[in-house]
Amino acid sequence: MYDPKGNGKERTVDTVQFLEVEPPLHLRSVVHRFLDLKTQVPLEEDYRFHALPDACTYVILDQLNPKVAGVTRLRASSKELNLGRSFHFINIRFLPGVWQRDRAQVSHGLVEEAYSGDLPLIALNQSLLGQDFAALQSTLIHFVEDLLSREIVIANPVTQKIFRQMDEIHSVADMAAAAGLSPRQLQRVLKNTTGFAPHDFLKVLRLQQSLLGEPSLSYADQSHFIHSFRKATGYTPARYSKKFDV
Repeated sequence: MYDPKGNGKERTVDTVQFLEVEPPLHLRSVVHRFLDLKTQVPLEEDYRFHALPDACTYVILDQLNPKVAGVTRLRASSKELNLGRSFHFINIRFLPGVWQRDRAQVSHGLVEEAYSGDLPLIALNQSLLGQDFAALQSTLIHFVEDLLSREIVIANPVTQKIFRQMDEIHSVADMAAAAGLSPRQLQRVLKNTTGFAPHDFLKVLRLQQSLLGEPSLSYADQSHFIHSFRKATGYTPARYSKKFDV
């Protein structure tokens, strides 16, 4: 199954807490992880956080400024974010293709402004204040269950089929065959549900697979892997590994 490693934190900073927790079984068709990222004490320097493309949709909640929240998705390139010296973010990472864009808008990039959309994100953010991460997970679960009941998130059978056969997928044609669709049908479905064209979606899957094991499983050769990784992240694999922990 798809297990994205979407976030790289600076190796040299050990006073930043980054937690990931699996959702309960009945939500695993739509949610990959609940996440908590925060400083234990104010840092001496600004903190750099590298967000790798993973095709997921995120609900982002800023616990230091409860009016700041949003829904965001990276495109096929990564973002290096300056989070400052004190921060606390709670995120819900939704699997690719489950967020229904026609029911609730998805933006691209870092959430920096007060939320003004239709979802109850401000109320959710405020309800989490002062709770430890273990205690607030039930609130996050209820929020996702409400999204499911309103069909704002829906399990995506096409991406599920692709994820189950990722090790055998080496081209867009392989992806279409795994999904049981023609290439043209796959183009339409992926664009509508994930926001990615098939070739860009495949690039993201290959990058994520390379973070889990041997790069040659996803790339034709080592030089191709290095070129593709640098194009997606701005770093060579060796330099990225030295700077960030995934």
